[in-house]
Amino acid sequence: MRPTPTETDPPTDPDPEETRTAMPLPIEQYAVVGDCHTAALVGSNGSIDWLCLPRFDSPSMFGALLGTEDHGRWLLAPSDADATSERAYDADTLVLRTRWTTAGGEVEVVDVMPVGDRRADLIRRVRGIRGTVRMRQDLRVRFGYADALPWMRQLDDGDGVVAIAGPDAVVVRGAHLEAIDHAHAGEFDVAAGETRDLVLTWYPSHRDAPAPMDDDVRIEETTRWWRDWIGDADAGGRYRDAVRRSLLLLRALTHEDTGGIVAAATTSLPEEFGGPRNWDYRYVWLRDASLTLDALISRGFRDEAARWRGWLLRAIAGDPGDVQIMYGIAGERRLEERELPAFPGYDGASPVRVGNAAYRQYQGDVFGEVMLALQRAREAGAEESEFSWPLQRALMTYVEQNWRRPDQGIWEIRGEPQHFVQSRAMIWAAFDSAVRAVRRHGLDGPVERWEALRDEVRAEIEAHGVEPGRGCFVQHYGSSEVDASLLTLSAIGFVAPDDPRMLATVAAIESDLMVGGLVYRYRTETGVDGLPAGENPFLACSFWLVEQYAVSGRLDDAVALMDRLVALANDVGMLSEQIEPRTGRHAGNTPQALSHLALVRAAEAIGAARARS
Repeated sequence: MRPTPTETDPPTDPDPEETRTAMPLPIEQYAVVGDCHTAALVGSNGSIDWLCLPRFDSPSMFGALLGTEDHGRWLLAPSDADATSERAYDADTLVLRTRWTTAGGEVEVVDVMPVGDRRADLIRRVRGIRGTVRMRQDLRVRFGYADALPWMRQLDDGDGVVAIAGPDAVVVRGAHLEAIDHAHAGEFDVAAGETRDLVLTWYPSHRDAPAPMDDDVRIEETTRWWRDWIGDADAGGRYRDAVRRSLLLLRALTHEDTGGIVAAATTSLPEEFGGPRNWDYRYVWLRDASLTLDALISRGFRDEAARWRGWLLRAIAGDPGDVQIMYGIAGERRLEERELPAFPGYDGASPVRVGNAAYRQYQGDVFGEVMLALQRAREAGAEESEFSWPLQRALMTYVEQNWRRPDQGIWEIRGEPQHFVQSRAMIWAAFDSAVRAVRRHGLDGPVERWEALRDEVRAEIEAHGVEPGRGCFVQHYGSSEVDASLLTLSAIGFVAPDDPRMLATVAAIESDLMVGGLVYRYRTETGVDGLPAGENPFLACSFWLVEQYAVSGRLDDAVALMDRLVALANDVGMLSEQIEPRTGRHAGNTPQALSHLALVRAAEAIGAARARS
């Protein structure tokens, strides 16, 4: 039995200016813990500033990330304002340990969301290491995207509180908390050798609160679960730690029940600080699903790849004309976008959005991504089910009927549709994959027609998608601009990595879109996306350039850029969507699945290039 620390008197009412005006931390100062159903962002200051329960896309109950403490948070840290901390995940897990040092001693806080028990819990364990440390809590529950201030009551034994509003309820056990102006706060001492567990449990408000469970067992089982999952996965040579951490984060973003992987755990973190490019990424993109399937197959995760393939097939099932670029976690189709004026936005970046109107867009590239992913699964030994190939044939029928349409492209522009070259090349890849399925794997289909259409698409791109002066591929027909998405053309086999047009495209991207070794998606100043100009370099594009360098014989350049990019991860190995080039600040939603997917691919390309040299 653990010693029980002595409860101290509740704190005095804090300074209102201190508690109501503080803004969230820099994005890179957050770590993530998750249970493969949802995820919490834990700041380096001990504050959980983002948590949606019970799913990634549920309304937030802690939303300080997009406003202030009064939008919901759970702070747990030493009362000593001069306390210092360092943190790390337990090896090969998402169990986060933060060690705090004060003048009076040291404590360790373990943050973990148990997996595998079908509950929605968050454990915050405080363990005394040296001396005695007084810990402070500040709990502000705000359900429904900070729209519902809950009714709260003390537990009968005084060892926690219950918060209820509408359909949501949480119970927080483990420490005495006092109501202080719409917050609940308390302090307690932890001496060396003592342990205090604070446990938050979400449950539907029409049910009774779940009973406590054995926290020792749950932490041990969760640690083992993560390590068993990652196992001895091939880790990419010199980038072993970064690759394994990326794989763990991708698993953390994967919903345990449905197999859908969300693009990020957050919404509305700005692509440009103070700007309007703030989107909800807590949904599942067919593009990301396809790239994840490829990454999992290449790393030997066959079971997970099979689950991903199942999600893809379920998502696109039905009338091919209804295929969307993105879905909800369980395949939900309506992702209506709306603004939340109650939130001022991260550091004032507004509007804050939930839902994503891009689900209504036509993006031709997703058909190539899906067909390529299913082709790679087939080549890795996945057998066709009774409906998987008929579904792909139906999808190809839709592509045959619609391939000439302009689209919104990979970047989901909100301007006028264009004939984006990367989208056209992915249409080519869709036809090419269908042809391979027939020619190499004996499946049935109108292969001669597909071959003719494949060749027609190629001829069109070569006629209209290359800039005569520089000899490079262009962003869209009629434009002289380049786009970083063109870096994927050699990866899909449309051109060889050392094709003169590909090399010219790389040179143009280095000239027009590269700043400080980081790559922008495109020049927003052209107005092609229908939004005000301004954003930061996009990490996935920079990793795509690493991959292109590696496969085209520029191994030294690939390694140099890869080293720079890996070093941009925060102290626990997380990457967001974009990077502010002058300061290295993270921007955009986090952790970003596409960034970590691209890291894994880039490491693999460098490893293969080293093996060839």
